Amino acid sequence: MTCRRRLNITVKLVSHFLLLWLLVTSQWLVAQELPPNVPSQPAAAASTRPATGLERPLPGEEVIIRAREQEKSGDIYRLRGEVEVSFRMFTFRATEITYNSASGDLEAIGHVMFDGGPHDEHLEASRATYNVNTESGKFYNVIGTVGASFRGRNVVLTTSNPFVFSGKLVEKSGRDRLIVHRGSITSCSMPKPKWTFEAEKIDVVVGEDAKMYHSTFRIRRIPIFYFPYVQHPVENLGRQSGFLIPTIGRSSRKGNILGESFFWAINRSADATIGAEYFSRRGWSQHGEFRARPSEKSNVELRYFGVFDRGFGPTGQDQGGQDIRLNTDIELPHGFRAVTNVNYLSSFLFRLAFSETFSQAVNSEVKSVVFISKSYNGFSFGGMSSRYQNFQSTAPGDRILIAHAPTFEASSVERRIGGTRAMWSFDASAEGVTRREPDFVTADLVGRFDLAPRLSLPLIIKGWSLRADAGLRDTFYTQRLQPTPTTVGTLINDTLERHAVEGAVELRPPSISRVFDRTVLDRKLKHTIEPRVIYRYVAGVDSFPATIRFDARDILSNTSEVEVGFVNSIYAKRTGNGKQRECAPEVQPERKGNENEAGTIAGEAAVPKRCEDSGVVTREVLRWELAQKYFLNQDFGGALVPGRRNVFTTTADLTGIAFLTEPRRLSPFVSRLRVLTSANTDVQWNLDYDPRKGRINASTVLANYRIGDFFFGGSHAFLHAPGEVMTLGPSDAQERFSQFRILLGFGHPNKRGFSAGASTGFDANFGFLQYSSAQTSYNWDCCGVSVEYRRFALGSVRNENQFRFAFTLANVGTFGNLRRQERLF
Repeated sequence: MTCRRRLNITVKLVSHFLLLWLLVTSQWLVAQELPPNVPSQPAAAASTRPATGLERPLPGEEVIIRAREQEKSGDIYRLRGEVEVSFRMFTFRATEITYNSASGDLEAIGHVMFDGGPHDEHLEASRATYNVNTESGKFYNVIGTVGASFRGRNVVLTTSNPFVFSGKLVEKSGRDRLIVHRGSITSCSMPKPKWTFEAEKIDVVVGEDAKMYHSTFRIRRIPIFYFPYVQHPVENLGRQSGFLIPTIGRSSRKGNILGESFFWAINRSADATIGAEYFSRRGWSQHGEFRARPSEKSNVELRYFGVFDRGFGPTGQDQGGQDIRLNTDIELPHGFRAVTNVNYLSSFLFRLAFSETFSQAVNSEVKSVVFISKSYNGFSFGGMSSRYQNFQSTAPGDRILIAHAPTFEASSVERRIGGTRAMWSFDASAEGVTRREPDFVTADLVGRFDLAPRLSLPLIIKGWSLRADAGLRDTFYTQRLQPTPTTVGTLINDTLERHAVEGAVELRPPSISRVFDRTVLDRKLKHTIEPRVIYRYVAGVDSFPATIRFDARDILSNTSEVEVGFVNSIYAKRTGNGKQRECAPEVQPERKGNENEAGTIAGEAAVPKRCEDSGVVTREVLRWELAQKYFLNQDFGGALVPGRRNVFTTTADLTGIAFLTEPRRLSPFVSRLRVLTSANTDVQWNLDYDPRKGRINASTVLANYRIGDFFFGGSHAFLHAPGEVMTLGPSDAQERFSQFRILLGFGHPNKRGFSAGASTGFDANFGFLQYSSAQTSYNWDCCGVSVEYRRFALGSVRNENQFRFAFTLANVGTFGNLRRQERLF
């Protein structure tokens, strides 16, 4: 007994010394952390303790207390004057705080502030009760934020979705859940937000979303809309399923427009959007979109748009239809790649009547292609199917259809022959093709087999570049044409084999250059001239009139020609004497999939710095290319038909404008000019001048300029196409095309304050305004409004005025029918 009692007394004595040492050292460490303006000793009576203390209510956890005055009665601490209580990741601040270290209960009064947590919660209240152990409590008369860190008077956003709320009572249930009673939420700055969602109860899960029941959307305290249930994202942690904000609008042809959509976040790699709109004058429209990223290098996108039309005009013409688009890009095992770009359009009339943009409405082409390919060691192999439609008018069946199904292709890059300078390559294909148009239909499957081996010899002698190449081409068809004077021809079920010998010699003399000593705008200039002379020869194509035209392989003709051209370039480089603009990184969206209001699969990726005006990069400020061909074989081996529009490989390679209606020696003079003096300036002018007829065949001018928030864009397209078939206008107008496009604006979509833009399209040939639009927007700190007027004039099919708007709420979405991809700027 005596030994046991002595051992017990010794242990208790040593334990008291250890506790005393911990108390002294902990008080010393905390005293070192006191801010300079908080005294370490209170100025009150002797019953008070030092201004800081440290308790351990739970094993391994600390509660640090700071205050000007502190009284302790058992486990109860009464703190007054700039009180701060820190525990775990949270901090309480108030004028007075009573804290029970045994139970963890805390009561705060006067200028209560609660901060911390993994999502940077910040609450300001008149009073609060809280338990530091269970992390739950009640706050009264609250204004709070999530996703914003307060550092003195500065506020730093720690998330892209800052969240502001207020309420008469806020219950904190656990670390990440808040229940707001008789409160509101917004993304605007308090205390006078631009917009709010007000509700009797708001269930907030920090890091996920806020659920509002029986809420009212208000703008400047004015009630706008009632929602029985609304979800608001509290932090941008991913896409979530749910109904999107309804869309409304007005159109002179469609009437009142009301629509709704549902977004389905299938998983982290796939989502879908389905919805419908009701046109009071026309009927129902449906739209859907599916997006997926099966792997890092693969994506799938499917879009659908359709209209059930009740009929238009006195005759009740049904202009409804469907437009379906499928785009995929999939990386397959063993280095194979599969790409799908399929577009189905039920009728051109539907596109004219219901497309939302002018450029899409007047596009008469529908293209689809599916292919799988593999490249290995310079060789490429693949299979393909394609379908091309060109609608000639809105009449049913008035279209040209060309299909390739199936097609197998193989090709190679140029490869050296042994140790010589000679190179070889080849191109081969085996395919089934078909063509259908009014009054002309080929077989369902016309076989076409093509093989083209080629040899080349590049030489460089004292700065002179000489390249000679020669090749053979053999093409076999299972069906052919019997030429007729007035029509395309008569189809004959007989084979056709085309043999061709091709050769070319390209000579490029040394470039001529000069560096100017005199600087212009602190830039040193260099002028270069690069001439070229190319002779081409093709023989053996004696069956051109009997060849069915499917694509570019079928317009090969005999030729003997010389092409002369040269390129003028002016380069500019800063000298360093002036003030240089620093390169700034840009952040732009990486479009792996289309965005919608519910989120996007792809995020944002930083692109390389733009250093065009820095002293380390030389810019090509002007490039002017001139070219012309001289034809030794004027009738192209009998392929040219006088009085008709003729398109051959040699003319298509020079210019996209068909100019051959009769034999001739000289081609039009082709000019391609581009001026790019800065990152904000871009001017292009493409001109085809025919010296034989003394006229301009084609001229296209594009100009874009931006200075500060002001921007300008304009274009003029002129075409004089002899032999081109037009459907409207007098005979002289059938060969002419002249249209102007103008875009003016100020600002950009994310600019704070006022922005505006206007665009118009005018047909100078027929003298009428094809379309016009004007848009204005104003953005505040947490919301923005855009209003647009748009007019279409597409003949008897569509003469429509549209009024569209969009009201955008930061971190919520857009209300209205003005889509982001259809805006002017």
